[in-house]
Amino acid sequence: MKRTSKVLALALAVATASTLSVVGVTAAHAAASKTACVILPDENAGSRWEPGDHPALDALLTKAGFTTNFQNAKNDATQYVTLGDQMLATGCGVMILTDLNGAGVTVATKAKAQGIPVIAYDRPIANADYYISFDNDLVGQLEAQTVINGLKAAGKNPKTASVVCGKGDPTDGNAAMFWGGSAKVLAAAGVKCAFTLKGTWDAPTEGTEFEQAYTALKGKIDGVVAPNDANANAIITILNKNHQKVAIGGQDSGLVGLSNVLLGYQTATVYKPFHVEANLAASTAIALLNGQKPAYTKKNAGVPFIFAQPILVGQTGVEQVVKNGDITTAALCVGPVAAACTKYGVK
Repeated sequence: MKRTSKVLALALAVATASTLSVVGVTAAHAAASKTACVILPDENAGSRWEPGDHPALDALLTKAGFTTNFQNAKNDATQYVTLGDQMLATGCGVMILTDLNGAGVTVATKAKAQGIPVIAYDRPIANADYYISFDNDLVGQLEAQTVINGLKAAGKNPKTASVVCGKGDPTDGNAAMFWGGSAKVLAAAGVKCAFTLKGTWDAPTEGTEFEQAYTALKGKIDGVVAPNDANANAIITILNKNHQKVAIGGQDSGLVGLSNVLLGYQTATVYKPFHVEANLAASTAIALLNGQKPAYTKKNAGVPFIFAQPILVGQTGVEQVVKNGDITTAALCVGPVAAACTKYGVK
């Protein structure tokens, strides 16, 4: 009788432990399935990711009742993959990845092997389930048109002007689209690149490359097609050091770019309202987390593509960026920029 009781007690203990174990695993799986894992590529000065996209995405996802796990690769592709591995080990219901030098492909492949849907955010990833971005060909067109407008305003003939061309990082699928758009507009205007910078998103590297271009062209530069505002800022620093101002564009419309536009150092910036893109990404992620299939209108390289429209912003357009809540006057209108804010009605 005693032996039977002991056997029954042991069996009950094992069954209880097993039940608790299953319940624990199920609870952990449920929590993971409601978690949106997000990897952003860098936190460089002039970058939109941390001050803009991170809080916007976080607010939208948490408001919808989901847990978020945000990480930043800090411009390190190896670290990006490590962060992805850590996230997948912890558990994700969906991954939102902004690619960095192809690292997003590695993480996406591992995620999909686990049945986790992947959203390529802002930059394309070949094997993603969805791609959320802007009309990147149009972004490039607007960047090139900025330089042409600046050349004409300075009385320069685009066909004979000395223009330096930056193409962005060749490992970033968006860069090819940006440059494709720019190349069409430049060709139509008869602009020829006097010097082409090596492709990069890293601002210090772009600055070094531009310094070499400046030396090679003996300072005879009329315009620069800069791939983004952070790179444009590095170029402007060198131009300012040489007391020279040229037609130059960029994109992102963050603090650095808008400041340079207001001060007249940068001709214009392509405004990509990150809150619009964040809304598209969050609504897509929420649908996937709820087991739904998001709608889309076209594909990019075979991946369902959901996109927003960019806007060209010059000095008189900065106020709209502030009104949209993408930047505050407290952050923007300080130091020498304060007088420019007053001049152009930024309040």
